[in-house]
Amino acid sequence: MRWFSKVFKLNPAGLNWPRAVMFLDAALVPLVVFWAIGHEQYILSALFGLLLAGLADPGGGYGHRESHLAVFALIGAGVTALGFGIGAEAWGWLVLAAFTVTLVAGLAVAFGVHRFVAALLLNLWFIVALGLAFSLHHHVRITSYTWAQVLAWTGGSALWIAVTFFAWLIRGREDRPQPVPELPGGTSRRKLTGPLIMFAVIRALAIGGTTALAFGLDLSHGYWMPIAAMVAMKPSLEQATIVGAQRLAGALIGAAAAALLLLLPASEHGLRLFAVLRGLEVVALVLLMHGAAIRFWNYALYCAAIAAGVLILTDLPQPSNYAAEGYRVLWTLCGVGIGLLVMMLAGLLAKRTTKTSTQPA
Repeated sequence: MRWFSKVFKLNPAGLNWPRAVMFLDAALVPLVVFWAIGHEQYILSALFGLLLAGLADPGGGYGHRESHLAVFALIGAGVTALGFGIGAEAWGWLVLAAFTVTLVAGLAVAFGVHRFVAALLLNLWFIVALGLAFSLHHHVRITSYTWAQVLAWTGGSALWIAVTFFAWLIRGREDRPQPVPELPGGTSRRKLTGPLIMFAVIRALAIGGTTALAFGLDLSHGYWMPIAAMVAMKPSLEQATIVGAQRLAGALIGAAAAALLLLLPASEHGLRLFAVLRGLEVVALVLLMHGAAIRFWNYALYCAAIAAGVLILTDLPQPSNYAAEGYRVLWTLCGVGIGLLVMMLAGLLAKRTTKTSTQPA
């Protein structure tokens, strides 16, 4: 019961509905656009571009803010091109790319905590992009072009830049605070010490290893394993354990909700099937909106809302079943376990190193 209370502990100050409504208003734009052109396989890239640009927004003066977002969007476009470009290649290339991107993201702490957080967001998106590219490659009825996925990501990021521009004009061209104040906003550079480099290398090895398991063994929906491992690896073991438990609980709740919703179109045909599919896409957006509102209210419920929304948008071209959702939960559990094990071994290594360095010569 004590662990249950920690996993589902609520932080009333973390509830932010205005931010969620703003995200929903902006997210309706790519949804309607891709409805109109009939290419729903690009919706997730656009939504991630929009959402992550909003999270990486540093606030402050307009020039500083927009230049930071433009660089973030360009780097994200490169990450998207890499992820979707190699998604159908041999699994060894995927492992090498995952290791490299994770290592570079970990070393980005040298450019300030805020840029480190932005790098971690792009790191997470890269793993998601790999998984989406791998899944779309195995769909015989769906064609996905890398350039179109990059364009969708860039469009989503550009949409957030446009939203901030119009908000800046409406508010009298005054400086605005960081839209997500809960995230670190520091931009002062830090020296890359031995522990920071070691932690970055350990994270990269863990993500490379879980990526090898996921794609090397051709596990069904196995890319959920490196995602869970990345989320679970925190600087302290206690924090990693709580976050890992919240991630697993959220995956269970989100997968169960998505499985029930994705069975709705199974018996529909024609116009009713079209209406159900469009309705489920709106439900997915509403779930993502709730995720934006409760991110810092409770992480487990946030994971449930995001998992359910992403699963619906991912599986709508080919509705899933209970077995697929079960695989996702299983690989999430494995990823969390691997992340906690890596953090435990890293803690033991750090203690041993400290003990050795304090011994007299």
